Amino acid sequence: MFSLRNEKMDLIYTLYNDDRTVFRLKDVAMLTGETSFNLLNMKLHYYVRTGRLQNPRKGLYCKPKYNPLELACRIYAPSYISLEYVLQRAGVIFQYDSRLTILSYLSRDLEIENHLLSFRKIKNELLIAQQGVEQHGNITTIAIPERAFLDMVYLNGAMYFDNLNPLKKNVVEEILPIYHSATLNKQVQKIF
Repeated sequence: MFSLRNEKMDLIYTLYNDDRTVFRLKDVAMLTGETSFNLLNMKLHYYVRTGRLQNPRKGLYCKPKYNPLELACRIYAPSYISLEYVLQRAGVIFQYDSRLTILSYLSRDLEIENHLLSFRKIKNELLIAQQGVEQHGNITTIAIPERAFLDMVYLNGAMYFDNLNPLKKNVVEEILPIYHSATLNKQVQKIF
């Protein structure tokens, strides 16, 4: 009995000492070295029942104070946070929107524990292109404002932006070629 208790404590201790706040079953298996997914799944469900871990979505386990941005990037991978969320925080658009906007390989709207997540589909070539996308921590990937601006114009066409001053035009021009779109080039020139 004592060794089983130590094994349980080792699992939760390992998870709590990791910088990540959101884990998939395979992440926990790699961290702990456990080879039996059934046994590992039982242990994780025990911690969910006792309140030491949360299970906000099937296949995802979180520490009690998890990072919602990390959760958003873990649901559908590959993905990165962009569009309204980034532009609002950069001061390019002023209208408040509480949603996290994420670009991924599919479009979905989800609500997980009072967090509204809006996934927008973008071409795979653009999804994996790293120009203008920064890695924060182990998992969270967030577009810089210039990339979010280009993503917004690419997906929505010409639109009005409240304040273009936070955007660096030279960075926009550096990222622009990854879209391979003459229409986007014209729209960006017209906006600036």
